[in-house]
Amino acid sequence: MTDTVTQAPADQARASEGGPVARFLKATELDTRMLGMVGALIVIWAGFHIISSLRLGVSPLDFDSRAFLTPRNLWNLSVQSASVSIMATGMVLVIVTRNIDLSVGSLLGFIGMIIGVTQAQILPQQFGLPLGHPSIWVIALAVGIVVGLGIGAFQGGLIAYLSIPSFIVTLGGLLIWRGAAWWVTSGQTVAPMDATFRLLGGGPDGSIGANWSWIVGLVACAGVVAMLMSGRRQRQRFHFPLRPLWAEAFLGAVTCAAILGAVWVANSYPWPIGIVRRYYESLGEQVPEGAFIAHGIAIPVLIAIAVGVVMTFVATRTRFGRYVFALGGNPEAALLAGINVKWVTLKVFMLMGFLVAIGSSISTARLNAATNATGTLDELLVIAAAVIGGTSLSGGVGTIAGAMLGAVLMQSLASGMVLLGVDAPLQNIVVGAVLVVAVWLDTLYRRKAE
Repeated sequence: MTDTVTQAPADQARASEGGPVARFLKATELDTRMLGMVGALIVIWAGFHIISSLRLGVSPLDFDSRAFLTPRNLWNLSVQSASVSIMATGMVLVIVTRNIDLSVGSLLGFIGMIIGVTQAQILPQQFGLPLGHPSIWVIALAVGIVVGLGIGAFQGGLIAYLSIPSFIVTLGGLLIWRGAAWWVTSGQTVAPMDATFRLLGGGPDGSIGANWSWIVGLVACAGVVAMLMSGRRQRQRFHFPLRPLWAEAFLGAVTCAAILGAVWVANSYPWPIGIVRRYYESLGEQVPEGAFIAHGIAIPVLIAIAVGVVMTFVATRTRFGRYVFALGGNPEAALLAGINVKWVTLKVFMLMGFLVAIGSSISTARLNAATNATGTLDELLVIAAAVIGGTSLSGGVGTIAGAMLGAVLMQSLASGMVLLGVDAPLQNIVVGAVLVVAVWLDTLYRRKAE
C-alpha cells in the first residue's frame, strides 16, 4: 500500500487560515492596535457629538455649529493637539529605552517663558531690537531650542553617566523647571509676542489657506503612493512576501481619502466675519455678499506632521533609531554588541528637550503670552499619548504614528469634556483612568503575544 501525500501551495494554505477578517488583516498588514485606537477615537468623537447635540436640543444629524463634530471644533482640536503630538514623538524613544520623562510639562513652561522674555524684554531693551524686527522671533526661537537641548543633555547626563534613575531625575526636573518658570519673571505674564512668531500658533493668519491646503493634501497623497510603490519594489528586491495588489490599492485609497477629508474639514472652517471685514477694508474693497475665506491647515499642524515624518524616519531608518530599540529590547545585549548605551541615552534626552522647545514655541505663540503655568500636567498627556499609541513601558516597542494618534485621542477627551462643561478635577480623573487602562491593555497585549 502506497501513502499518497498531497501538498497544497504554501500561499493557498496561508490564505485559508482564519476567517475573512483575519485574512484581510494579514493581507493588508494593518496593526490591530492602531485599528483599535482609530475605533476608539471614532467612538469618542461620535459619543461627544451625540451628547453635545442632545444638550443643545438638536439632532446629531444636523451637525449644529455648537456641537462636537464641526469644522471649527475639529480645526481647533488639531491645533491643540500639535504641541502634545510633537512631544509624544520624543517620549516614544524615551520610554522605548526603558526610561521616563516627567519634566516635559514644566520644561515646556520654562522654555516658553525664556522665549517670551527674550523677544519681549531682553532683545528690545538690551539690544534695541523691537517687536516686529525680522530677526527677533528667529533669535528667540533659537534661544529656546538651545535651552531645551541643554536641559535635555543635563538630565540625560545624570541618567546615563551617573546612573540616577530617570524617574528621580525628571521628577526633580518637574519641580525645578516649574519653579524656574516662575522665577524668571516672579510669576508675571509676558505678552504680547512678535507678530511673525504668533504664526506658529495658528489662527487665521497662522494657516495656509484653502488652495495651499489642497496642494499639500495632493502632495501628501502622491507621497503615500510613492511610499507604497517603493516598499513593494524593496520587497521584490529582497524576495520578501508581497501584499496583494488589491491590499496595496486599498491602503493607498483609504490613506488618501483620510488626508483629503482632513483638508476638506480644514477648508470648511471660515475666518470670523470681523476678520474678513478687516481684511477687505485693508484692501480698500467692500465685503462681498456671503464672503467665505477658509482657514485651511494650521501652521502648527504642519509642523507636527513634519516632526512626525522626521521622527518616524529617525526611529525606523537610521542607525540611531536601531540602537534605541536595541537598547530598549535588551540593554545587556546592546552593550555587548558594542552600542554606546550611555551616549544613546544622552542623545534621546537631548532630542526630547529639542522637541519640548518646539512644542513650547507653538503653545506660547498660540496663547500670545508666556506664563509660568503653561504646560501644567502636559507630562501626563504626553506619557498617556505614547502609551495609548502602543509604546510599552517595558521598553523596546513603540511607534511614532501611534503616539501622535494617541495625542489626538487624549486631546479629544479634554476638548469634549470642556465642551460639555465637565469640571477640571473630573477631567483629570478621566485622563488618569485612561492612562491606567492603557497600561493594563498593554500588559494584556504583551502577555498574549508571548
